[in-house]
Amino acid sequence: MTAEPVHHWPVPPQDGYTVDDLLTLPDLPPHTELIDGSLVFVSPQRNFHSVVIDLLVEGLRRTVPPGLKVRREMTVVIDKRNGPEPDICVVRAASVRSLDQTYYQVRDVLLAVEVVSPDSEARDQVTKPFKYALAGIPYFWRVEMAGVEGYPVVNVFELDKESRAYVPTGTYRDALKLTVPFDIDIDLTEIDQF
Repeated sequence: MTAEPVHHWPVPPQDGYTVDDLLTLPDLPPHTELIDGSLVFVSPQRNFHSVVIDLLVEGLRRTVPPGLKVRREMTVVIDKRNGPEPDICVVRAASVRSLDQTYYQVRDVLLAVEVVSPDSEARDQVTKPFKYALAGIPYFWRVEMAGVEGYPVVNVFELDKESRAYVPTGTYRDALKLTVPFDIDIDLTEIDQF
């Protein structure tokens, strides 16, 4: 007779977790996020998710102007109860302090990108964009898989500062050509090369 494995699940504090907890709790699974004081554990990443992130990061790094940096899968501290992890973000270069850094402040983020996965659909389509907009991140992209060929579709949004909500500015299927937040030209069909 073998003993069943014992799982030691974290027990949340009375008022929920804080960003300090997220950044210091030992042995959290990779890519754990903090949303409204709750820890969110993500499912294993699918191939589409990984290659789209690689494609966009490479394309953004080719065109990002001095003064900005492209980062993938880093915590963004919105407030004491929210530390989501966008798949990609463009941050002010001055906010990059060291190679040991594990997060960025929301005020330093210019663009947040979420690649939608089945387990993150509601968070990526509703919860996170809502929080990013309220926190003042000027640009947001939501990337989804289209059709049987599995090419990425990039939905681009810009912050309406008055309403503190995102307004759609375009949907891009084969090529992502933009002039804001800087000149961007990414061939989305190159996903086959990754």
